[in-house]
Amino acid sequence: MTAAAALDDPAQAPDQAAVLDAAQAPDRAAVLDAAQAPDRAAVLDAAQAPDRAAALDAAQPPGQAAALDAAPAPGQLTLPAPTGRHGVGTVDLHLRDVKRADPWVPGQQRELMVSLWYPATHTSRYPAAQLPVSQQVLPGGVTLPTTAGHTGAPVARKDGKLPVLLYSPGGRGNRATGTALVQDLASRGYLVVTIDHTHDTGDVVFPGGRHEVSMLPPGSKSRDLIDVRAADTHFVINQLAEIARGHNPDVEHKPLPHGLTQAVSTKHIGMFGASLGGGSVAAAMQADSRIDAGANLDGQLFGSSEHQRLDRPYMLFSSEHHNRDTDRSWARLWENLHGERLDLKLRGSGHNSFVDNQVLFPQAPGAFGITPEVMQQALGTIDPNRSIEVQRTYVAAFFDKHLRHRNSHLLDGPSRHYPEVDFIR
Repeated sequence: MTAAAALDDPAQAPDQAAVLDAAQAPDRAAVLDAAQAPDRAAVLDAAQAPDRAAALDAAQPPGQAAALDAAPAPGQLTLPAPTGRHGVGTVDLHLRDVKRADPWVPGQQRELMVSLWYPATHTSRYPAAQLPVSQQVLPGGVTLPTTAGHTGAPVARKDGKLPVLLYSPGGRGNRATGTALVQDLASRGYLVVTIDHTHDTGDVVFPGGRHEVSMLPPGSKSRDLIDVRAADTHFVINQLAEIARGHNPDVEHKPLPHGLTQAVSTKHIGMFGASLGGGSVAAAMQADSRIDAGANLDGQLFGSSEHQRLDRPYMLFSSEHHNRDTDRSWARLWENLHGERLDLKLRGSGHNSFVDNQVLFPQAPGAFGITPEVMQQALGTIDPNRSIEVQRTYVAAFFDKHLRHRNSHLLDGPSRHYPEVDFIR
């Protein structure tokens, strides 16, 4: 049995979406982790989709919310442009936790790759960043999108200290899978840190071309992954604090973008994630009181976090057929939420609507090995660009309210401007 196949047997997570792990089968279409998508339609399976390009995992086209219009070049996928007033900068950092052993590889210190996305100036002078994935070209010569981020561009400093958002991807997914949402939040003035959870994702590329693939042992449980992700998040926040103190935590001492040290603050921190990444948010908040607010994008919870009291703002944002009635972990957590709590549903959406597959799959279904039937199961019936617009609007409104004290009142109840969003009371 492969590591991925060993995650959460059917008895633990019935009716969850079947998927194909890129680490197991890198030339096949990967979607989201079965262990994370309760009560959702089966997506892809090795037997169903052999010899297809990995989507979410190793080859996962991360920030790929492609605008579904004509591609700028033959076979070139695109992402929707950010909507904020800032340009976007980005930098990848290699972090090593010398105080913690890697839980999946004995004798090795815990190492992470993260990407920082931030409001930037003079972006035209800096190269446009590729998605931080190992495979940029899919079958048929289809190329993954270029992001809106510009590598190493100076931080825009007019807004002073930047609120921080941490992003955790779905199981076996990498830090690039939510780029459409991430780079939009950066354009709105957030410092967004996307985290690769080494060895529970398909493939993480470190400086020098070193690849670290999934090393989960047989019998691994999602609750164990969530505990590790919470510890990773705590460590990343500590490294941000080091940057704020004027230190450079990058292992290779890569130069930091100009203005980053002055812009980083750990006084206003939020966290969000999709699928298992969303299911990890509550655990990370319980492990680190510096996280002020959290948003879970369609992720089932595993482990103890659903049973523990949480007194900070928390938002559940679900696909069409996922809610507190179908997911007992959500129902249990709901009873333990004692800060502001929200339960939103995006009508017509599927589990993969909350990652860049929402816009990438429709642009080149053949390159991902996606049939129309599978695509509808994964993405639902909502227009992809509308789905991304709604998510950007509501996630930003949530963090604006709780990290910046800017209340647009969008979260007070249903809006005629966004009839696709149901408030579950």
